[in-house]
Amino acid sequence: MKKICVFCGSSTGNNSIYRETAKNLGTALALNNVGLVYGGGDVGLMGILARAVMDNGGHVTGIIPELLYKKVPHTHITELFVVKDMHERKSMMYRLSDGFICLPGGIGSLEELMEVFTWVQLGYLQKPVCILNINDYYSPLLMQFDHMIKEGFLKEGHHKNLIIKNNIDNILTEMFCHKTAYEDKWE
Repeated sequence: MKKICVFCGSSTGNNSIYRETAKNLGTALALNNVGLVYGGGDVGLMGILARAVMDNGGHVTGIIPELLYKKVPHTHITELFVVKDMHERKSMMYRLSDGFICLPGGIGSLEELMEVFTWVQLGYLQKPVCILNINDYYSPLLMQFDHMIKEGFLKEGHHKNLIIKNNIDNILTEMFCHKTAYEDKWE
């Protein structure tokens, strides 16, 4: 695993644990020679994460749409790609990454997480997807997944493809060792 894409907030959130986790994850990526692929901005958790990777000698690839490029500051990173729109951004993120981690964030982070989870479910991706449920941030979403299984709209096997972590302990080992199992949605 050479590059991991991290979805996270362009805000920092109200609890310092989110900022600390972003910084610690960035440090862990760099110290383990795993490159970061992210949204390209120097704001919120995104900026904290990217700076931590860079401060520890790591490699950072930012991918930002033209509209956002004009609105948000950019950190000094290894490489920054300015693309036409969000679709191009996500396509490039998915292509360049060997796995995905979702830190707390807003609707953009949630949308990116749902898209890669859908792609794994449909067999378009066979890459690990991890939800970092810091401070129980994603617990309501995880309860929704359980409800979807109970009501017959999500297969248990698809849900089991997600790595759910409450902290970053051993996260890279779990990402490296995870085997995504394709289960046909329609069988």
